[in-house]
Amino acid sequence: MECIIHFDVQHPEGIKSLRGLLFLEDGKVPGENELIGMFKDMKFNVRLEDREKLIFKPVNPGEKYSEIRITSFDSGKANSKEDNELKSIVGNLLPQKPSGL
Repeated sequence: MECIIHFDVQHPEGIKSLRGLLFLEDGKVPGENELIGMFKDMKFNVRLEDREKLIFKPVNPGEKYSEIRITSFDSGKANSKEDNELKSIVGNLLPQKPSGL
């Protein structure tokens, strides 16, 4: 399944909206490693800074951009809702609570 990731890159001169593409198994949502790998393929060497807001920061502080924020993603499903899919990504990125506590 194709998954188009929409994101904003914060530059000193303003925000630039871009898109990336991931290929996932049907029904799967991208995880942290898939997103970081996609950004790396696009020459953005980043780390996840804020899991809830889906904000990534450059690994190298000398980069010309200050952050990347995922705004939405499109799995190509005609009846899918972006908000629910974004919540799914956030849930996938958040650390799982230990069971039995």
